[in-house]
Amino acid sequence: MNTRNQDRGPGNRLITVIVGLMLIIVMVQIFRSASEMNQVPYTLSDYQEDLQRGNVQDVTILPNREMPTGAARVYMKDGTVKLLYATDITVPETMARDAGLNPAVNDVQHESWFFTSVLPVILVAVICFFFFYMMSAQNAAGGANAKMMNFGKSRAVKANDKDRVTFADVAGLKEEKEDLEEIVDFLKDPGKYTTLGARIPKGVLLEGAPGTGKTLLARAVAGEAGVPFYSISGSDFVEMFVGVGASRVRDMFEEAKKDAPCIVFIDEIDAVARRRGTGLGGGHDEREQTLNQLLVEMDGFGPNEGIIVMAATNRADILDPAILRPGRFDRKITVGRPDVKGREEILKIHARKKPLGEDVNLEEIARITAGFSGADLENLMNEAAIKAAKENRQYLTQDDIKASLIKVGIGQEKKSRIISDEEKRITAYHESGHAILFHELPDVGPVYTVSIIPTGQGAAGYTMPLPGKDEMFLTKGKMLHEIMVDFGGRIAEELVLDDITTGASNDIQKATATARQMVTKYGMSERLGTINYSTEEEDVFLGYDLGHESKNSEFIAGEIDKEVKLICDQCYQDARKIIMDHLDVLHASAKLLVEKEKITGQEFDALFG
Repeated sequence: MNTRNQDRGPGNRLITVIVGLMLIIVMVQIFRSASEMNQVPYTLSDYQEDLQRGNVQDVTILPNREMPTGAARVYMKDGTVKLLYATDITVPETMARDAGLNPAVNDVQHESWFFTSVLPVILVAVICFFFFYMMSAQNAAGGANAKMMNFGKSRAVKANDKDRVTFADVAGLKEEKEDLEEIVDFLKDPGKYTTLGARIPKGVLLEGAPGTGKTLLARAVAGEAGVPFYSISGSDFVEMFVGVGASRVRDMFEEAKKDAPCIVFIDEIDAVARRRGTGLGGGHDEREQTLNQLLVEMDGFGPNEGIIVMAATNRADILDPAILRPGRFDRKITVGRPDVKGREEILKIHARKKPLGEDVNLEEIARITAGFSGADLENLMNEAAIKAAKENRQYLTQDDIKASLIKVGIGQEKKSRIISDEEKRITAYHESGHAILFHELPDVGPVYTVSIIPTGQGAAGYTMPLPGKDEMFLTKGKMLHEIMVDFGGRIAEELVLDDITTGASNDIQKATATARQMVTKYGMSERLGTINYSTEEEDVFLGYDLGHESKNSEFIAGEIDKEVKLICDQCYQDARKIIMDHLDVLHASAKLLVEKEKITGQEFDALFG
């Protein structure tokens, strides 16, 4: 049985009829045009010449309504028929009679006014009626044309109750959840606050790095309070047509007022709420008009209407100051990266539906994933599950998670890549130089693993340290140790090999950037003092930045370069001395890496006796 024909509703049949009529009209017009184009031009002189030669058998005169214009249908003796158009139809008639022919003169053809005037209008009206009927039907059914008919309507999506999440589904954000409990309590019992004259914040801005859980936190607030949750992206407001964004903002708040109390969540609000007047020339564009409407709407509804606007961004520095003032986004919550305890809780949540082996230690994984966001940890566990499924195992092991950690953090190891013995030897000494400094310098942590297997990010090998603890800030000693570690690979090449390679280019770049930040940003230079010379905090907008010059003089710029070089040179010499004191470990580590290609931190520590 053909189910496709059964599924065709009346709407599809109407479309078929409309398309058929339009095709018929187009084909008739094409046929007429083709027939007219195929006719050979026939002039009055050709007609006279054929009459003199006796080629004409008969002539029929076809007068028009606009006398004396008309046409003459000329029947030739060879069977062909030619059509002669004349401004004065009496001329070809007289010429035919002079040639001894008796031309037939037809009556003037009067076209029906119904077919010429009324019928085309009826056909156009019928086609337009069917067209708008189909558009309205598909709009009501949520079809593909609904967006075109609702161009100025809100694109906000109301969350399904089945997808509701609560604070129990959010791990590692204890302080952030405490800040939002007041919002939840107000949505549950607004009378408790209104009787005391309290005004609940109209807007809550969630600021943080990508993947830290801002959207999940907003959904959890709605889930805890049991209120509707509308979500929309900031880019959904901006269109190429003027006025569409402002119309969508108005419609979004109109829908929210019908469902109050509720939460309206705008993700990536910096796409629509950037600082105004920052373009070249300060022109008024569609984004600014949309932002103006958003400001008006947030001021428009009363303080206790029950609509709370939550927004997320990782670029709060580029938002317009008007949207950050009290009365709009009253509360700003920074959503940071989780600490070691928070990472362990997040790993447990993402491991709930994944069978784990007996050797899996999530606490250890949490310790070695310092700096990971919630999205990074979810991706880590997902990659581990993929690896286990690829190897046809029914559970995840600790090795799966550690292998995925290398894949996520450094890149997929390319074990199939063919490397010469000399390149292996160079890479082994290079990575061993890094590893010795990681082992000897207390502020940069012990070695976790050392490898000379190329990675997907272009590195010939890698040395991964084991983070000791989460740190809120960097010390001067730690930054100096990081510079020394960066130089470890180049120093090992210089001490052992006859030449140096380009493998340390990225290390030198990182060391230089760290030293420059110490001098210009953190005030860690004794010569230049505690003055900020950094240019990184200039305005991020092109329109503001064009008219500004560097705030540092040429003399200061030269002194900065001298101080950066002094720090790098001193760190290079200190690191060189440490590696020279452990040349035996350098050779032993390189030899072991050439044999095994990858060694663990325990194997590397054993080389020190």
